[in-house]
Amino acid sequence: MAAGVRAEWERLREVAVHRPGIEMFFGLLEPYAALYERAFSRYEARREHDNLVRTLREEFGVRVLHLKETILDAADRDPGVRRRLVDRAYGTVTLRGGRREVAEARRSMEQNADALDSLHFFTLLLLNPVIEVGRGHLHSGVDVRVPGQEPLANLYFMRDQQAVTGSGLVVGRPAKRQRLREPEVTRFLWEILGIPIAGTVEEPGAFEGGDFMPMGEFALVGTGDRTNHAGICQFLDFAPEFDEIGVVRQPGHPLIPSDRPDPMVDMHLDTYFNVAGSGVVIGSEVLLRRAQVDVYHRADAGYEVSSETTNLYDYIRSKGFAVIDLSILEQLSYAANILCIRDGSILAVEGEQVMRTVLLNLERKAAGDPRRYGKLLRHAEEDYRRMQGAGRFFPDREEFSRHGIEVCPLHLENLTGGYGGPHCMTCTLERG
Repeated sequence: MAAGVRAEWERLREVAVHRPGIEMFFGLLEPYAALYERAFSRYEARREHDNLVRTLREEFGVRVLHLKETILDAADRDPGVRRRLVDRAYGTVTLRGGRREVAEARRSMEQNADALDSLHFFTLLLLNPVIEVGRGHLHSGVDVRVPGQEPLANLYFMRDQQAVTGSGLVVGRPAKRQRLREPEVTRFLWEILGIPIAGTVEEPGAFEGGDFMPMGEFALVGTGDRTNHAGICQFLDFAPEFDEIGVVRQPGHPLIPSDRPDPMVDMHLDTYFNVAGSGVVIGSEVLLRRAQVDVYHRADAGYEVSSETTNLYDYIRSKGFAVIDLSILEQLSYAANILCIRDGSILAVEGEQVMRTVLLNLERKAAGDPRRYGKLLRHAEEDYRRMQGAGRFFPDREEFSRHGIEVCPLHLENLTGGYGGPHCMTCTLERG
């Protein structure tokens, strides 16, 4: 199958998602280490994900592919796919112990492969277990311990492992160790579906799909904590169809000390900027004005950077887009992480409850580090009081009606605890 996206506002036809499973349980044992914003209910998160999928399918007619189910169905139908799944899974398992015990354990794994279901091997991909084997006491057999794992706790954020352009799919390379193996799993899906790969970002490059925004004749690519300059240079070689590309530098938050920044508050471009329609974008103006843009133009030998320097707010306004401004608290609460379904129709995070949880988490941070988070907390609390007094919380905004934007709010109080909204949770495969 083909995959292609030219503009973020074109009608959404097909997406790939991953319903969070056992890997999220392990991530929630230590949320910060798993790159989550806060602790939350895994049970409720899965219910929210089911509702997201149901909304896409039933209300908007979007084809939704599930990562796990698609891989397992293919493995159960095709022995060749099954063998590749087994090989990939066993390749993730680390065996430790004496040479003899490790060899015996490896041999036992291979001998047992035919008796195990395909889900067993997919779970190995998710959990990446480290298994220690050793000889026990006399007549007690072999001791086996599983002392550590590095689960793919962020895999449900299916936006980031790749980017789909008009010329095909580009496999990314995550910047964080916790996510580095994710493209290996998603690439297996693309191979099963027969989706051509336009290119693969390799070390020292880092590139994540949340930093890519196709805008028709031009595109925006964010750079900063998750996507670096080497990754952008490689990506430019794989996306030749845009006349112009604006490379957006991740802005520091003005309410957090510059000598102690927190890149997680705007880690990807789609956490502070997004598209609501062919002439309307949404974003935090205070961050858009601080985000510097380097403009690249297509040339015979690829892209060449111009001498033009601007900021994202001025750049997007020069392209004729109206900007719906987000408050500090709205941006922190994933209001920018909308998913455009068709021109002028979006899925958005239902804001009030998410804002409360974000404020509670920010209070804890500010209590432990008032210099770093105190000013941000006070401003966010002022935003909440203002919205509470008006009786209107995102996405209940007059600007959407004024610009003719249809909004479908989603309850995502728990899923957003992983640091993302509906845009982050969906890999767009086809628009148009």
